[in-house]
Parts: sequence; structure tokens; C-alpha cells
Amino acid sequence: MSRRPLTAAFAASLVVLLAAAAVVPAPIAAAPGTEHATDSATPPTATTATAATADLSASGEPRIVSALPDPATPDDRGEFVAVAAPAGTELSLSDGEDTVSFVAPGGTVAVATDPAAASNLTDRPVVASGLDLANGGETVTLRVVDADGEGGNGVVADRLSYERSREGALLERRDGAWSWWPRALPRRNVTTHGPANATLFVLPDSPDRPIATLRTADERILLAGYVVSSARVADELVAARERGVAVSVLVEDSPVGGFPRRSARVLDRLADAGVSVRVVGDPHSFHHPKYAVVDDAALVMTENWKPAGTGGRKSRGWGVVARSPTVAADLAATFEDDASLPETAPWETYRVGRSFVRTESATGSYPSRVAPESVRVDRVAVIRAPDNAESAVVSRLDAAEGRIDVLQPTVEADGPFVRALKRAAGRGVRVRLLLGSAWYDEEENRALAERLNEWADRTGSPLSVRLARPGGRYGAIHAKGVVADDTALVGSLNWNRHSARENREVVLALSDPTAAAYFREAFAADWRASGRGAEPRTGLVAAAALAVVVGLAALRRLEFEE
Repeated sequence: MSRRPLTAAFAASLVVLLAAAAVVPAPIAAAPGTEHATDSATPPTATTATAATADLSASGEPRIVSALPDPATPDDRGEFVAVAAPAGTELSLSDGEDTVSFVAPGGTVAVATDPAAASNLTDRPVVASGLDLANGGETVTLRVVDADGEGGNGVVADRLSYERSREGALLERRDGAWSWWPRALPRRNVTTHGPANATLFVLPDSPDRPIATLRTADERILLAGYVVSSARVADELVAARERGVAVSVLVEDSPVGGFPRRSARVLDRLADAGVSVRVVGDPHSFHHPKYAVVDDAALVMTENWKPAGTGGRKSRGWGVVARSPTVAADLAATFEDDASLPETAPWETYRVGRSFVRTESATGSYPSRVAPESVRVDRVAVIRAPDNAESAVVSRLDAAEGRIDVLQPTVEADGPFVRALKRAAGRGVRVRLLLGSAWYDEEENRALAERLNEWADRTGSPLSVRLARPGGRYGAIHAKGVVADDTALVGSLNWNRHSARENREVVLALSDPTAAAYFREAFAADWRASGRGAEPRTGLVAAAALAVVVGLAALRRLEFEE
């Protein structure tokens, strides 16, 4: 899957919007990575698929399990459709032009034109066929053939449709829905560890905590991020490398708005010092986590490795250092998965011929009001997107019995997470949602807050939404934090389907009343300072300024900050 470069398009879109704003404001259209509402379950540029029947495990009926239309091999050799059916069932597969028939051997088999090539791409038994799958879109129909020959073309058992394929990706059915998954990337389940010693902190109050954690490394640092542009972080990584620590860094190859010049300078310095630096491209839409494995400790944050985030110069964020060899090993495995992807390239190769964009660096200064706290955590669960984050977070919201507090820059109004909040409030759980009020989110967030608060008033549900008022304590909300009863969730997951289903994200779920109390108290302080809703913006808003806000909101929504 290719991703659109937004640098040139960014300026062009604003010119168009400036002209259009003088006439009639148009509805905001969601772009990849946006957090505002969309009607589809995937971004406009993503492939969609539909399925017609329940899983074989539930119904006993034949079904299509997966398809590999574009295996990234010469002439697409090895492409297949995987089918599950009881042994002896006579089946046919058709794309509307060609039809192949076979008898199911039982279980799941891969139906392939080139069985020898397909056997190198799947561990399922392979059945020979003459069916070719189109990369530009296809509808494949599975039928059960009447054994006595009187069933005509057979009874439709399942149907799979896709708009276009993704190179090297399987189209799989999971939990009744279809999604693309990189064939070479392991799909990992939620893993639970514990107990563990942990240090909890918030930003910008404790900018020394991430630095101090890196400074403790004796053997390894695996640092994964969206953007790495902090000189202080670079100092620690270079110092670690000089004392013999094995240091590796992963970053996103196509940040929204272009690759920052400041980040390029930092990565040049790291590479020159002998640090392994690699950039992650497809199959992740965005490599968006913020974590580090430091010897046997795991540092997971909501903030980027940049002055605005870990530098404490702007963003409200949450973080945790879990001292657990098993949690560290778990995240190290994810790091290795992403570092080993065919689309991941060395920085030295990536940067050749590249141009980089000038960005501003945050320079704010904020008081330290919330001190770090060391606790013994009962359980630590590692949650990842796109592997399992959506279902894992929703299940924790659905299990809440008392209260849920959520801190997010912005949320997808009709997405699975907000729907889970409404379900919780509907059963009497006290729900508080604090959203960002940065200029690029304020209009949308205010409208959403009003809508959700009106719903709560109308239904008598204990849900309340506010827009943050930083009041000099921080610059803007960037945290993606949740406290549900006695569980705190800390990580990079934005509350939209694109983040959960397309990005690489990492979240730690801390199941412990003391950890939950720490982050709930930090949340409560920001909540109290914010009041309900937000004051209307005063003064005249020119059409051109409104168009800029709309254009930026549509283009940036993943990570637009200094």
C-alpha cells in the first residue's frame, strides 16, 4: 500500500480551501489518520471487503478464510484463496469469469493456481486450481455443489469482495470482519505479565524520566518512535553506544507534513555514531508507537521523542517504565518484527536524494506539579495495533463497572471506542472524556462535546465531555490515556479506527488500583481545571482562516504538532 506524500498536497489543498471558503464551507472530509467521524470502517484510501456468512466454527458451513491476491512475487505466483469446509464437500470458486471445482479434504486449504509457489507462502495444504485473482479488485464466490447434479451452479456459501489488493498482504476474516494483514508480519495476541515494579509519570512535569531511563542502559536500547528529533535523546543514545550498549532506532518513513529537517539531523548524528537507524514503511500505515526497551525495562509513553513531547516543552502526556524482563522481551519481539519487514530500510539508504521540511521546535516551560511515583503493579498487559488494540481496549471499557476517565487529543465520533463509552454510561458507569483544545482540533471537539453532552442529558446517562484548558500547566493535550476502574491504559493509540486497524501502536494496560489511582488523580486535576465545555471563540473568524483550519484538520489528524 502506498501512502500519499502530504507536503505538496498540503499547500495545494489550502489554496483550494481558501478560495472555497469565501463561498460555502464544505463538510470536512476524513483523511488517512484522522480522528473525526467517517461513515466507513476504513479510511477512504483503504481497501474494504465484505463477507456473507458466519465462521465455519460457528455454523459448520463452508467459508472463505483468507486470500492472498498479490503475493509480491513475479507474475503473482503463489496467489491463493483459503477455504474451510467439512471433508468431502463438493465446492466451486468463481470470480465471475472462471470457475474451479474441488472436493474439500477437510479443514482449511489454500486453493492456488501454482501450488508449488503457494506452498512457500502458507502452511495450509494446497489444492490446485486455475483461478487468477485481480490486483485491481475482485469478487470471489464460494458455492456448495449439489452432489446429485441437480443444484445448477450450486448454493452460495460465501462471497469475498475487495476493491484492490495490497502487495504482500493477506485479506483475512477476523471476528466477522475482513482486514488486510502483512503476510510476513506475525499477528500477536495480548500478552499479560506481572507483577512488576513500575515508575509512573506525566509530561511535561517529568521530562527527565525518559532521559534517566535511557541513561541506565548497560546492554541494549531499542527505541521506537514516530519522529525522533530531541537532541537530549540523541545525546543519551550516542553516549550509550560509546559505552558499548547495542542501540537501535526505528522511525516512521512518511510523517504527516513531510520528514522534519530537525529529525534528519538527529538521525544523521546517530548513524554516524554507529547507532542502527531504520525507517519503517508499509505495511503499517504509520509507525506511530513511542516506546523503548532498555535492558530489562520497558518505557512506554503517549509522547514523541521530540522537544514538545519527551522534552517537556509542550504536550500533556502519560508514561510508564515497567521493570520486567518479560514485558521487555515482548516489546523487543515487536521491535524485531518491524525492523525485519521488507519495507523497513536503513536510514543511510532512505535519506539519499531526500528533501526535508523545516519545522518549529516547541520552547514552552511548565511547572512540575505531578511527581513520578514508583509502584508495584499486579499485572501488565502488552497491547498492539493493528494486532489486537481495538478489541482489547473495547473489552476493558465494556468490563468497567464504576468509572472510566479518558484523555485524548480528539476521538472518532462514531468509532468503536466512543460507542463503548456510551454503552458504559448506559449501564450506569460514570464516564468522563477530556479532549484537546488546540486550534486544529477545537471546532471539531467542541461540536462533539456538545453532541455527547446533549445525548447524556437526554438519556440521563452519567457521561460528561470537556475541552481542556491548559492554564499554563501544559501546552496541549497529546496523551492517549484511559483509566477504567482499576486499570490504566498508557500508549500511542489514538481513538480512531485508522490508528487501531492500520498503524503500529503500543499500549501498556496496568491492572493495579495504585497505578489507576495515580493516573486518575492526574486526569482529575486537568478535568477540574477545564470546566464543562469551552468558551466560544471571540472576535471575527475570517473565511480564509476557517479554511486553513478545515484543511489542516483534514490532512494532519495523526500528529500535527511542533
